[in-house]
Amino acid sequence: MGRISRIGSVAIASSIKENQQQPCITCTTFNILAPIYKRIDHEDPSCRESDYRAFWLARNHTILDWLLQESSSIICLQEFWVGNEELVNLYEKRLGDAGYVSFKLGRTNNRGDGLLIAVQRDYFNILNYKELHFNDCGDRVAQLLHVELAFPCSQWQNSDIRQEILIVNTHLLFPHDSSLSLVRLHQVYKILQYVESYQEDFQLKPMPIMLCGDWNGSKRGYVYKFLRSQGFESSYDTAHHYTDADAHKWVSHRNHRGNICAVDFIWLLNPDKYRKLLKASWSEAVFSMFKSLLRRASLTESDAFAFLKADNEDCITYSGFCEALRQLNLFGHCYGLSIEETKDLWVQSDVDGNGVLDYKEFQQIWNSTNLEQRDDKNEEPDIGSNDAQEQTIGFSVKNAVLFPPEVEKGRWPEDYSLSDHARLTVVFSPIRVSRSQMIC
Repeated sequence: MGRISRIGSVAIASSIKENQQQPCITCTTFNILAPIYKRIDHEDPSCRESDYRAFWLARNHTILDWLLQESSSIICLQEFWVGNEELVNLYEKRLGDAGYVSFKLGRTNNRGDGLLIAVQRDYFNILNYKELHFNDCGDRVAQLLHVELAFPCSQWQNSDIRQEILIVNTHLLFPHDSSLSLVRLHQVYKILQYVESYQEDFQLKPMPIMLCGDWNGSKRGYVYKFLRSQGFESSYDTAHHYTDADAHKWVSHRNHRGNICAVDFIWLLNPDKYRKLLKASWSEAVFSMFKSLLRRASLTESDAFAFLKADNEDCITYSGFCEALRQLNLFGHCYGLSIEETKDLWVQSDVDGNGVLDYKEFQQIWNSTNLEQRDDKNEEPDIGSNDAQEQTIGFSVKNAVLFPPEVEKGRWPEDYSLSDHARLTVVFSPIRVSRSQMIC
């Protein structure tokens, strides 16, 4: 890869150019802070950068200077000001002149900002582009781009190995309070459901999936654990050999409350990774939230069962189960679990199908959904050896850099004003992998 400076991710791009024998692609995700949200007067919160053309124009020219100097193969931006035609034209022209194909998507209900995804023409053939509207709290959206590598990997020039990738760009809801945790989990579930449906509709075989964006949640949150349960890995953590215990070692955002946190990720799922059934992972995540909320109320396992069970009975009824979910703010409102989802959870819990949950069945809920203790490694299925197994493309993570560099030490520099987010760039190298017997 060549010597990579820690000053910033521009060094990553130069190291790629130096390496001619091992083709690499780079991916950058960056929340560029829409001018309609950027405060320029702390004493007057209503004073926004969007009111001052010279300010937002200069800052976005600087952002583009950085992006074009870095020249990543894939660029995913969040809080892109789709509501301003001049800014949209600026990005489309400068990215287009630099050899990028770009797609923009505004949030629903005319919120003003949205997403932009751009890829270099020399690196990719675009096979399809799709948009996902969550239609829930926060008016969030996601982009899905299906591409094929255009540059040949030397060792595969004469092979029939498919070199396709699915790239997703999104920006999840900010957790203004704990009641929105389920909404955020729903948003990720919808993304994975959409990706799964897309693969099924077009009869696609497993291929690498990159999920990029501002996830508005840390490594301690339910979204992170849910994605991990589906086999995704955080590329930055992989590059730096960080575990879940290293959550404090880097940050990428200083939010409007002044807190610094790590919320920007480029997730990678290779096609040789084993995945659980999506609904099973979703149920585990919801039950983990259910258990966490009961624990927050200082309830032990036996206390929780006593809280849930029916009067004068030694079991939990469906109505009691629904009432508990309602009291925990997981059910009974427009952004909570639907009736169908609640019934699905109940069916999975009622193992013997007798219409009630006994203590043993409740223990299975309590003990089998402990995502907090999940190991870093994904369990591999026992599929046996098969030399004839189909080969496809995957990616190894070569390096990952955050800019400004201070955030890699868990600090936020006071003199950084380009955005309230750091820019994350990851270097990927194509590798040959065998398709796993994925469960979808």
